Amino acid sequence: MRKLVILRRLSQACFLALFIYILWPTTYPLQGILPADTFFKINPFVMIFTSISGRVILPGIIFSLIMLALTLIVGRFFCGWVCPLGTIIDACGAISKRKTKLTQSKNKTLRSIKFYILAVIAIFSFIGIQIAWVFDPIVITARFVSLNLIPAVTLGFDKVFIFFIRQFNFYGPLYDFYRALKSLFLGVNVYYFSHSGIIFIFFLLIACSTLLAKRFWCRAICPLGAMYSLVARISFLRRIIEECAGCLKCKTNCRMAAINDDLSYQKGECILCMDCIYDCPTHKTRFAWSLPVPPRRCNNASQPLHLRGGTTRREFIFLMLASFLSLGLGFGKKAAVSKVIRPPGVLKEQEFLDRCIRCGNCMKVCITNGLQPSIFECGLDGIWTPRLVPEIGYCEYQCTLCGNVCPTGAIPRLSLEEKKKTRLGVAEVDRSICLVWAHNKECLVCEEHCPVSDKAIKLTEGFKPYVDPRLCVGCGICQNKCPVRPQRAIKVSPFST
Repeated sequence: MRKLVILRRLSQACFLALFIYILWPTTYPLQGILPADTFFKINPFVMIFTSISGRVILPGIIFSLIMLALTLIVGRFFCGWVCPLGTIIDACGAISKRKTKLTQSKNKTLRSIKFYILAVIAIFSFIGIQIAWVFDPIVITARFVSLNLIPAVTLGFDKVFIFFIRQFNFYGPLYDFYRALKSLFLGVNVYYFSHSGIIFIFFLLIACSTLLAKRFWCRAICPLGAMYSLVARISFLRRIIEECAGCLKCKTNCRMAAINDDLSYQKGECILCMDCIYDCPTHKTRFAWSLPVPPRRCNNASQPLHLRGGTTRREFIFLMLASFLSLGLGFGKKAAVSKVIRPPGVLKEQEFLDRCIRCGNCMKVCITNGLQPSIFECGLDGIWTPRLVPEIGYCEYQCTLCGNVCPTGAIPRLSLEEKKKTRLGVAEVDRSICLVWAHNKECLVCEEHCPVSDKAIKLTEGFKPYVDPRLCVGCGICQNKCPVRPQRAIKVSPFST
């Protein structure tokens, strides 16, 4: 039996299920047993580079450093045993059954790409621009789960139950079961996200990249894998071949192309899938603990030593030094100005952009579905950041969920009392289209729905609404409930931060 392979697959399935589970029930009325930012805190790539770009030490960064320490001991186990995106890529590869063979030189070239990506992200982080979210596998998977998978599953199940209950008059046990599910996982009431199709296509391209080569994303692109690879290169666990039959099955079937033509292997590229142990016809391949062995130089002493193939150590060190030399450039950045309504507590737009990793947690837990992903509404550097769209949903006055699930503190944690006093923007009545002001009709919708105790929306003696900017918190409920169409007669404008 392939016991280690079965154990690895079981580990992958459990961690993927855990990843989805802790993202799923983080909304009222159900809370998960683990914080929604659990996987982000054990992600050294996001935690370290977001800390650098934001000039802060993120809470929980110690957990990501522990992961690097474990990698130093065990090797690149996260990629093969834990990573949810790696699990999905393996599943897609198993379904396709396509075997694409690349030469050793092409594999070297592919492996070098992720180190350049890692170095470029490091440079941007030191400048003060956070782009780690673009390529991070945990962020990519979380965004897909939060903005695609959960809405699709909840909406699908909801429609199926409603169809059977109404069509066949199942208002007995099935209806009771449906109501029980609505209070659990079907209660995540987020059925719509703008641009979710783009997010899905982006994820699908990564998942299907295995059609180009096994674990293509992990081999060539993933910067988190590159970070783990650098540490795993000197790990204490290594592969040992006691007797070789020369069949080359291990090299042919290696999903990371980590085994060289001479059957030596790139330790930093090995994700400990354990396939080579069972592919070996002599059963003489094993993994054992030993002290780190310095990498051997090529026969040509003048040839530079390579890091995993195409990138030389000299080139990588040069890129990293460039990152440190650019450290001071970030302080001269022009401060960004908010063009959209941000979640509560976000005070400085540039700080928010530097710390937001676009994971989708805040948008998924927004109980009115008002938080939506941006595309170009706030510039290129604001892509996929959350913005409040009052026409879709308002900021619930009694809710603090978005700050509670933010893994980097881009949206601060606020107490309920702090949240109620936090201003997102200010509303203004457009008297040219307001039913009361323009058409002399009766309408008190905006004033009735205003949640502020002293009512930020006041009425004149003629019962015409106007906004007291000193009291308005910009929650957007007035804009959401305004009956005027297509353009609302009251609109919230963001503060310039």
